[in-house]
Amino acid sequence: MNTHLSWYGAASTQPSPVNRMMAAFTSSFRDGIDINLGVGFVNEQTIPVAAIERALQAVAADQVTYRQAFNYGSSTGTANLIAAIRRFLLRSRLGQIDAATLDRNRVIIGPCGATSLLDGLAAVLKQGIVVTSDPMYYIYSDALERNGFEVLAVPEDSEGISLEALDRKLRELGDRADEISFFYIVTVNNPSCTILSNARRRALYDVAARLSRQQGRQVPIFFDLAYEWLLHDPAIEPLTSVLPQDELGIAYEIGTLSKVIAPALRVGYLLGPDGPVVHAMIQKTSDTGFSAPPFVQEMAAWLLDNGIEEQLRAVKAGYREKALAVRAAIDQNLGAFLEDCRGGSAGFYFYLTMRDIETRPGSTFFHLLAEAPGGLPRIIYIPGEYCVHPRGDLAAAGRRQLRLSYGFEQTPAILRALGLMREAIPRRSGTLA
Repeated sequence: MNTHLSWYGAASTQPSPVNRMMAAFTSSFRDGIDINLGVGFVNEQTIPVAAIERALQAVAADQVTYRQAFNYGSSTGTANLIAAIRRFLLRSRLGQIDAATLDRNRVIIGPCGATSLLDGLAAVLKQGIVVTSDPMYYIYSDALERNGFEVLAVPEDSEGISLEALDRKLRELGDRADEISFFYIVTVNNPSCTILSNARRRALYDVAARLSRQQGRQVPIFFDLAYEWLLHDPAIEPLTSVLPQDELGIAYEIGTLSKVIAPALRVGYLLGPDGPVVHAMIQKTSDTGFSAPPFVQEMAAWLLDNGIEEQLRAVKAGYREKALAVRAAIDQNLGAFLEDCRGGSAGFYFYLTMRDIETRPGSTFFHLLAEAPGGLPRIIYIPGEYCVHPRGDLAAAGRRQLRLSYGFEQTPAILRALGLMREAIPRRSGTLA
């Protein structure tokens, strides 16, 4: 008998390529032998376990400050966490956000991290075209298409989404520009770790504002800051939010504590103008599960008020050291075969474009590393074919690209993996039969 599934349900019956690859890998992962350069896990040594334990004890011991911490919570988020985020943003000057900007915007907490906020946007915003970068955040882009959205992936340059390419694609849309639902911009792009420059983020806001004025409606632009707190290259200028100059009330930022404290806290927030989008997102959180676990929110509030600056310094220093070592090893082992290498200044990814070596599943390179015949360590990476839009401008280039994470594994294991990649190259023979 047939089961009547929704559009999303029907599209979800087949796992995505990354889902399939990760399930196959993790089912037979050999600790201490195989090397994970694929999944974007943070390094275990950056997670402040002792501080998290103190935070839990503090919340459990103070039922006045952290009232009802183990009960149901508000769908907007706990008052303590919202206030702690505001204090942290003001203290740290991240994004150069000032008190006046925070006063005219609102902070809400997602039900299960930043990913749940992205999922909420797909539920509350009208289906249509989503403008994003290429390479794209493939996990969310795939989810958007399963939700009935059309992803318009725009190639990036060294500063983020190319304005020239964006203008061309908007002109190609013609009257269909009215179907644009929203812009989604990862400010330190995943997968490429290209950093969105201050000038470029303002220019992208201006494009969304121009479309809003032309169409007589708000075309929102969401900036995903997932890796912006991990800017560890001192040569990069401080990044600046567009929220202080948002005259139309169309700009939003999505932040997370996952990369700087611990993913398991599942704490993500949305900062933006109080209006229909925020109100709908609050209701979506209520529908999903009333709220994020209140005791976890209160722990996060305590952590933001007690030592977060020291934690940030330590995490960024650790990733900076790894980035320099890994980049040197990439140059040594793969430099002669590279067309381009991006990343290494923020977050924990490098995005490589090989000159004439295919990296996609089915290629000899992928087979020798990810499937590792002969008992060699298996090396997992994210093929570029998964990271570019299959109908976009970079579809052909994606066959020669890959994302490497230097987050999870320790540096010696990463360097060994790069050596094995170098060994795999001379044996390439194109695509397996």
